[in-house]
Amino acid sequence: MLGWALTFLVIALIAAVFGFGGIASASAGIAQIIFVVFLILFAIAMVARALRGKPPV
Repeated sequence: MLGWALTFLVIALIAAVFGFGGIASASAGIAQIIFVVFLILFAIAMVARALRGKPPV
């Protein structure tokens, strides 16, 4: 999921360089949403792991 966020960020940067503002804005927005979802899922996974009593890697 983090890979997808980085992919959309790169697409946004390339589109911005070539002057495609709409595509750059949309891609940046998608990258932000995917990154937030990644952070939420990562936090849930860490809490679930801590509740099961397994030590961090």
